[in-house]
Amino acid sequence: MAASELYTKYARVWIPDPEEVWKSAELLKDYKPGDKVLQLRLEEGKDLEYCLDPKTKELPPLRNPDILVGENDLTALSYLHEPAVLHNLKVRFIDSKLIYTYCGIVLVAINPYEQLPIYGEDIINAYSGQNMGDMDPHIFAVAEEAYKQMARDERNQSIIVSGESGAGKTVSAKYAMRYFATVSGSASEANVEEKVLASNPIMESIGNAKTTRNDNSSRFGKYIEIGFDKRYRIIGANMRTYLLEKSRVVFQAEEERNYHIFYQLCASAALPEFKTLRLGNANYFHYTKQGGSPVIDGVDDAKEMVNTRQACTLLGISDSYQMGIFRILAGILHLGNVEFVSRDSDSCTVPPKHEPLIIFCDLMGVEYEEMAHWLCHRKLATATETYIKPISKLHAINARDALAKHIYANLFNWIVDHVNKALHATVKQHSFIGVLDIYGFETFEINSFEQFCINYANEKLQQQFNMHVFKLEQEEYMKEQIPWTLIDFYDNQPCINLIEAKMGVLDLLDEECKMPKGSDDSWAQKLYNTHLNKCTLFEKPRLSNKAFIIKHFADKVEYQCEGFLEKNKDTVYEEQIKVLKSSKKFKLLPELFQDEEKVLSPTSATPSGRVPLSRTAVKPAKARPGQASKEHKKTVGHQFRNSLHLLMETLNATTPHYVRCIKPNDFKFPFTFDEKRAVQQLRACGVLETIRISAAGFPSRWTYQEFFSRYRVLMKQRDVLGDRKQTCKNVLEKLIQDKDKYQFGKTKIFFRAGQVAYLEKIRADKLRAACIRIQKTIRGWLMRKKYMRMRKAAITIQRHVRGYQARCYAKFLRRTRAAITIQKFQRMYVVRKRYQRMRATTIALQALLRGYMVRNKYQMMLREHKTVIIQKHVRGWLARLHYRRILKAIVYLQCCYRRMMAKRELKKLKIEARSVERYKKLHIGLENKIMQLQRKIDEQNKEYKSLLEKMSNLEITYSTETEKLRNDVERLRMSEEEAKNATNRVISLQEEIAKLRKELHQTQSEKKTIEEWADKYKHDTEQLVSELKEQNTLLKTEKEELNRRIHDQAREITESMERKLVEETKQLELDLNDERLRYQNLLNEFSRLEERYDDLKDEMNLMVSIPKPGHKRTDSTHSSNESEYTFSSEITEAEDLPVRMEEPSEKKAPLDMSLFLKLQKRVTELEQEKQSLQDELDRKEEQALRAKAKEEERPPMRGAELEYESLKRQELESENKKLKNELNELQKALTETRAPEVTAPGAPAYRVLLDQLTSVSEELEVRKEEVLILRSQLVSQKEAIQPKEDKNTMTDATLLLEDVQKMKDKGEIAQAYIGLKETNRLLESQLQSQKKSHENELESLRGEIQSLKEENNRQQQLLAQNLQLPPEARIEASLQHEITRLTNENLDLMEQLEKQDKTVRKLKKQLKVFAKKIGELEVGQMENISPGQIIDEPIRPVNIPRKEKDFQGMLEYKREDEQKLVKNLILELKPRGVAVNLIPGLPAYILFMCVRHADYLNDDQKVRSLLTSTINGIKKVLKKRGDDFETVSFWLSNTCRFLHCLKQYSGEEGFMKHNTPRQNEHCLTNFDLAEYRQVLSDLAIQIYQQLVRVLENILQPMIVSGMLEHETIQGVSGVKPTGLRKRTSSIADEGTYTLDSIIRQLNSFHSVMCQHGMDPELIKQVVKQMFYIIGAVTLNNLLLRKDMCSWSKGMQIRYNVSQLEEWLRDKNLMNSGAKETLEPLIQAAQLLQVKKKTDEDAEAICSMCNALTTAQIVKVLNLYTPVNEFEERVLVSFIRTIQVRLRDRKDSPQLLMDAKHIFPVTFPFNPSSLALETIQIPASLGLGFISRV
Repeated sequence: MAASELYTKYARVWIPDPEEVWKSAELLKDYKPGDKVLQLRLEEGKDLEYCLDPKTKELPPLRNPDILVGENDLTALSYLHEPAVLHNLKVRFIDSKLIYTYCGIVLVAINPYEQLPIYGEDIINAYSGQNMGDMDPHIFAVAEEAYKQMARDERNQSIIVSGESGAGKTVSAKYAMRYFATVSGSASEANVEEKVLASNPIMESIGNAKTTRNDNSSRFGKYIEIGFDKRYRIIGANMRTYLLEKSRVVFQAEEERNYHIFYQLCASAALPEFKTLRLGNANYFHYTKQGGSPVIDGVDDAKEMVNTRQACTLLGISDSYQMGIFRILAGILHLGNVEFVSRDSDSCTVPPKHEPLIIFCDLMGVEYEEMAHWLCHRKLATATETYIKPISKLHAINARDALAKHIYANLFNWIVDHVNKALHATVKQHSFIGVLDIYGFETFEINSFEQFCINYANEKLQQQFNMHVFKLEQEEYMKEQIPWTLIDFYDNQPCINLIEAKMGVLDLLDEECKMPKGSDDSWAQKLYNTHLNKCTLFEKPRLSNKAFIIKHFADKVEYQCEGFLEKNKDTVYEEQIKVLKSSKKFKLLPELFQDEEKVLSPTSATPSGRVPLSRTAVKPAKARPGQASKEHKKTVGHQFRNSLHLLMETLNATTPHYVRCIKPNDFKFPFTFDEKRAVQQLRACGVLETIRISAAGFPSRWTYQEFFSRYRVLMKQRDVLGDRKQTCKNVLEKLIQDKDKYQFGKTKIFFRAGQVAYLEKIRADKLRAACIRIQKTIRGWLMRKKYMRMRKAAITIQRHVRGYQARCYAKFLRRTRAAITIQKFQRMYVVRKRYQRMRATTIALQALLRGYMVRNKYQMMLREHKTVIIQKHVRGWLARLHYRRILKAIVYLQCCYRRMMAKRELKKLKIEARSVERYKKLHIGLENKIMQLQRKIDEQNKEYKSLLEKMSNLEITYSTETEKLRNDVERLRMSEEEAKNATNRVISLQEEIAKLRKELHQTQSEKKTIEEWADKYKHDTEQLVSELKEQNTLLKTEKEELNRRIHDQAREITESMERKLVEETKQLELDLNDERLRYQNLLNEFSRLEERYDDLKDEMNLMVSIPKPGHKRTDSTHSSNESEYTFSSEITEAEDLPVRMEEPSEKKAPLDMSLFLKLQKRVTELEQEKQSLQDELDRKEEQALRAKAKEEERPPMRGAELEYESLKRQELESENKKLKNELNELQKALTETRAPEVTAPGAPAYRVLLDQLTSVSEELEVRKEEVLILRSQLVSQKEAIQPKEDKNTMTDATLLLEDVQKMKDKGEIAQAYIGLKETNRLLESQLQSQKKSHENELESLRGEIQSLKEENNRQQQLLAQNLQLPPEARIEASLQHEITRLTNENLDLMEQLEKQDKTVRKLKKQLKVFAKKIGELEVGQMENISPGQIIDEPIRPVNIPRKEKDFQGMLEYKREDEQKLVKNLILELKPRGVAVNLIPGLPAYILFMCVRHADYLNDDQKVRSLLTSTINGIKKVLKKRGDDFETVSFWLSNTCRFLHCLKQYSGEEGFMKHNTPRQNEHCLTNFDLAEYRQVLSDLAIQIYQQLVRVLENILQPMIVSGMLEHETIQGVSGVKPTGLRKRTSSIADEGTYTLDSIIRQLNSFHSVMCQHGMDPELIKQVVKQMFYIIGAVTLNNLLLRKDMCSWSKGMQIRYNVSQLEEWLRDKNLMNSGAKETLEPLIQAAQLLQVKKKTDEDAEAICSMCNALTTAQIVKVLNLYTPVNEFEERVLVSFIRTIQVRLRDRKDSPQLLMDAKHIFPVTFPFNPSSLALETIQIPASLGLGFISRV
């Protein structure tokens, strides 16, 4: 394929750019061979000419199609080059927020500088067990691949994590270790995985520091080997470290920090235990303040210190050792503050009593003078003498810093050693996975020995990486049987030889270190002389003689020679070390240097401080005696080279997995991508080299099926053969002429770089041509359809127009004719109107004139009449006035005359009064007169009173009359005034008439104006009315609108209230479900611990007690059959005592169930006790009130009754004791008599004794009653005799005492009297009681009469209503009424029957007790009979008639057969045979019938033992066969049925209402098994959870393949090119699960549950749980797989979900809630299919996806990938819009659904209609030892 075919117009290419590294451009015209310039247009619209290189004429790299942008694997790109890799990473990182990308075998991880929710345990579970290519790239996928290969290939693995500082190496390694710890778990209970994870905080605190590039930069390399046992569980770990940066202890650059542990110590200085360390602020110490940045934003050093100490404790570092470590670290800080004073240029001294040095010596436990001396001096040893030489101040400071570095390096090694000891495996290690967290390639402005060692290590790792990639490529080609051609790849062995070979850089450096006067300058000259111009990889800078350049695989690096020798030697004065070793107060300090002597020399650490540790797994050879000094002198470079070789050996012995960490920018900005920095790192970490190796061969690989599915559109029908491989070969030979561009393997087709893009271009052209043809056809069809529609419309318009014109002409003719008719009538109307107006005017004038004349005549007559009336009244008034004057004069004369006569009489009387005789006359008979007067006065008084009454009456009548008269006067006065007013009014009216006449003319003149104004006013008024009407209509509309709003508001308020109520109800339901779920989770945990306890107990039994030969082991179920709890029964204490004595003391219940039941029972008892106490208190109060009222009513009778009752009770007790004694004596007498004739139950003597006993007992009863009556009478008499304090109530008693005192001499009469009186009282009390009973009866009869009346009224009403109904309805109503009446009667009869049943039960129970005692007595008697006597006794043949046996629904078995019953019915029962051949739930019915019989016998031990054995047996069979779905389903069904039976036959009314009368007879009578019901309910919950786990294990492998990967609708999903990682094919192979597999499995589950008779409600809950698992697993995989997030896959998912819904409909399970559990998956599928462009689309998505969380919606949009070019990507701005709209939504930040979630289960009561007596036990169960009762 020529280049011109690809570089055509509109093709897109990449061109170099100084800012963005690479820019995208588009060709404006086709490229032709020989062109020197390309016409391009940039994305921003700018045109430019791109000049090709005249020498190479290399064309710019082509850009991949948009469909391939954002791929998970970079090797899936059609064009593999640097700009494609960079662009793909940028798109994934910036647009999709994806930080992981595969590049062949390498995982590229870009540091997001932000916490992402992709490392939770749910993500770990999602990646566990998955193929690496099936899921999106992730560090967990690499860890899973390593773990899987370790288990599959039984080969050790390594994960190599590399990258720059700040790229995220440590975090990636930490997450990989967390994955192993979570997935594998530990083999012991020592929590090794926690210890492995706990080593991270310790190593970070002592080995990490803040740098300018990273706040938590690892300043050392480490290789952690995580050990696994044969079951691949973590058993331990081992850590090796490399190149600790010791120089950081004494020096930090600007904006950097020392190691974290120092700042943690300073932040915790205030703690009491740290007071002795004398620490302070970090700015106080020289070693922690140099960087000027002691605080990291967002990090609390004090809190980190707590975490560090906790991790140390977890790893077994004791508190004393921890304090020792902190002392050493504090000593290093104080040592840094030691200062020196110069004495001269060659010597110095420490100031006297220098405080920092004093503190250092106190902490280290060394002598102050000795340490001060050796800090300022050194010892020089020659062959003959030893000299002590002072050193200068500069040398002393360097020696102090070297000592601090050395102490820290040894402490670091010691801590690593102890961490390794804590992580050391206690058992043999089978395999391991190593995690290498090592520094990446480094280049700075000034590069020294540290960078040289780091880059040397990276050269070695890159070589190993290249060889591994090359090896994988070779293996792939050989596997596919493709001709192998050597691929040229970069080999960096020459660079490695330059560094480590003989006379290499390190060799020359070591040689220079051995020279007495060796220096950096001389070493540089040796380098120039040896390698310059001889090795192409070695160069010399132009302007420097103290530096050299090495061409590494990533870049050229210039190293400064200054400091190389000193750092390689890493000199520490031995005398200072000896001082520290001599410390006796501080034991930890010498330990550090003792370990150093054993392993390495004191100078073995690197100048950068990175101390390599030897691998613990490799045993060093035994040191020879003379070898110690030689080993002591090894340089740092030599040590590092050896440790690096050891590391490479380890890596080469394992299968490596590579993680390359990329730092996207230098400013730690989240999700910011700097192309320049990214390209540097990609080049340095070998990613581009991987791409180059892949591109050199056949990078694109397709399976034949994938190629056929993708490029089927390029084939014709005749090209498609049955053999897919041959079909693909034929098509490729036609499409690509150059056969070197592809190769056919066994299972795949291999393509050269760019060939897939070419095929994609051909495919796109074919599809585009097909689209154009479809568009052409569709557009032609649309235009033809449009033309036909327009033609039809034109004809229709013409028809309508012509019809319209004809109608208009006809209308014109009609109008002309109508106009003539209108004119005729109009003219006639005008003439007639004129005539009528003239006639009306004439008549009006006549009427006015005649009226005027009549009114004048009337006024004249009226004036004459009124004048006559006035004259009449005036004349009458004058006559009355004259009469009054005459009367007044006559009266005056009479008064004067009478006054004169009175005066004369008065004068006479005065004269008589003066005479004496007058007085005498007057006084004669004065007395009598007075008496008479007195009587008269009385009479007059009476008269006066009567008169007063009359007068008052008269006054009343007078007042009323007066009032009436007054009213009449007032009325007359008013009429008079009205007359006056009328007169005045007449006058005024006359005047007004004159005025009106005058005004009449004016009025007539104004009439016209008024009429005009009236017309105008009328017009205005009409206008105003119309406006008002309009306003009224507006107001009405507003009113209606307001009413509507009010109604809407009311409706909204109602709806909101209802919604709130529903929400609150839902919330309460959720809370209930949460509580139920919490309880069931606790139950699950309890069952897990119980199983663990049983396992441990079994292991302990196996270890402790080894069975002896011949010893038969007891059945395991036997020990757990007994229980130590007792049940309350109705038997008395005397009856219960023998049973309890028979209990064996050795029997003990299982600890778990007894504890559980005891706690539960104790809570229930406390609640019942509280309730009973409350009821008792209420009852006592009511009784006290009732007793008080009764005492006030009849006190004597109550006392008598109480005495009667107490005496009766005493008599009964004494009689009972006598009868017992007599019975015992009789038994003793009978047993002592040996004669069988007497003792036999049928003997005559026996019958006689029994008859006598019964007669005596009856006589005793009669006598007892008589005695009780007499005693009660006597007692009541005594009460009556005794004096009482209450005088009101005891008057009879006092009278009685008086009578007794009067009749002391007659004692007998008194006694008779008293007895008679008491008898009367008793009779009175009896009469009162009878009266009361009669009253009660009367009251009840009245109530019955009232109820009958009500019933009669109701019947009459019903009759009246029925009469109104039609005949059919009347009959129906009467039948309904009759049914209701009969139902009520039946209910009443049932209640009576239940009461009688209860009475019968009590009597039966008593009968059983007596029968049992008699049976025991008979047994005791029979035991006394000798066997010979029994044989000699003649047997009389008796004819026994056979009755039809009536079974009671019980099963009887012997106690010793209990284990056999459990074994045959539970442990060895096969569910398949039972489910098919027998009735569902048969074992449950059998067990319950056995429980019923034990209850019938009142044997609590048997009930308890059977129930406990049943529960333990079910647990055992589930533990043994817990992975079998049929077994678990079978026992879940039977456990629920057993639970329902215990409820149904418990005797509780709530459960009995569904029973038949026959079933109610089968209720339990003696025991309340409510506690065991709770235990069975808990057991059912455990079985349900186990069933769900079994379902999940079966469905889990099917879900992803069937719901996501398999193409149910063929041809919808497109297949995209895949990379090196294998992807699960979407084409159904033989072993691939499909949707039909899932549905078949669901059918199997459903049929099994139905066969086992599981409750329908429980089946619904199981189905709901299954669908939740399907939905959750499918959605979780969708969220973690970019290749599944496309439009076609959404359509596929929706189709699959519809199939599942169809299954629900077929099984009638739509109301089970299962469909709702699929709602998140349905919405995710809809989200993949909806339009995703505008704000309206965003709003629709937000309202549609209410079941998805914000994180899930954003994740799906980020992952959305077009499969075809016609689909469009989701813009970043649209995703931001979605995030803004969903900002206020309060939902979980968790990304994945909890696939392990189990809904809380409930067991609704489901009574059985099956009668127990009809159940037959098949012989196949082997239960012949039980019998029906």
